[in-house]
Amino acid sequence: QVQLVESGGGLVQAGGSLRLSCAASVHTFSPYAMGWFRQAPETEREFVAGISGSGGNTDYADSVKGRFTISRDNGKNTVYLQMNSLKPEDTAVYYCAADRLVLGLKGPYRYRGQGTQVTVSS
Repeated sequence: QVQLVESGGGLVQAGGSLRLSCAASVHTFSPYAMGWFRQAPETEREFVAGISGSGGNTDYADSVKGRFTISRDNGKNTVYLQMNSLKPEDTAVYYCAADRLVLGLKGPYRYRGQGTQVTVSS
């Protein structure tokens, strides 16, 4: 079982930045592909960004390309989501996800954290 704990959410004004972190409780982190998803009230959960185990491959939703950057530190068992130029429509609960075997970086993933709230005010 993989446990994932997100942090770094909060309230920010439009145009601002936040960095989310997700710490994974695994012995060896590098075999796991990692993803970030988000869910706003009364909407479906949507893919935001994904990164391969080595960090060499990444994928992004069109809505965040050029604004968000996913990265990972395998020595710290942590994946990050740097979010710049935030917009009110980015408001959602952000979840990280992990799996050793994925069809693609958009998932699906077996393991998911509890989420962290991001609120962007206009």
